[in-house]
Amino acid sequence: MGLDVGDRTIGVAVSDEGGVVALGLRTVRRTKDLKVDVAAVGALAAEYGVVRLVVGWPLQLNGEAGAQAQKVVKVARALKTGLGLPIERFDERLTTVVAERALIEGNVRRADRKKVVDTVAATLILQGWLDRRGHRRPEGGDEAESQTRAEASSQPPDEVDSGTDP
Repeated sequence: MGLDVGDRTIGVAVSDEGGVVALGLRTVRRTKDLKVDVAAVGALAAEYGVVRLVVGWPLQLNGEAGAQAQKVVKVARALKTGLGLPIERFDERLTTVVAERALIEGNVRRADRKKVVDTVAATLILQGWLDRRGHRRPEGGDEAESQTRAEASSQPPDEVDSGTDP
């Protein structure tokens, strides 16, 4: 399950059973109670048989983790504790911008775009993670080095303590 965690909403996407294609599911409206938010995501995870959460990691354009990344860490930790599912992070720089542009190009009205942009962003996050995972080769060489770098950038958010990407 892919998640685009924002201050007001959480965009949610799931993959097909083969783990090839990400499908936008819905947008969960955030509440002031993190436990309620976790329960809402948990209900969807249970309904769709989710075994892993891929959380968008909002790095700044310079690659550093900022204030929004720290907010996402808090939510990701609550999800990991509350749901007991493994969590990976995926660099989500510009996914919302790309999602917004795609919706504009698709002639989606502004009011309708606001309703689905976070779901589309979650779909882009999950699809990026699926694509990266799907192109790994198990044997050594340059691919193994690329895989190691990719895995390092997707360590669980609770491993981040200084607000910078490891």
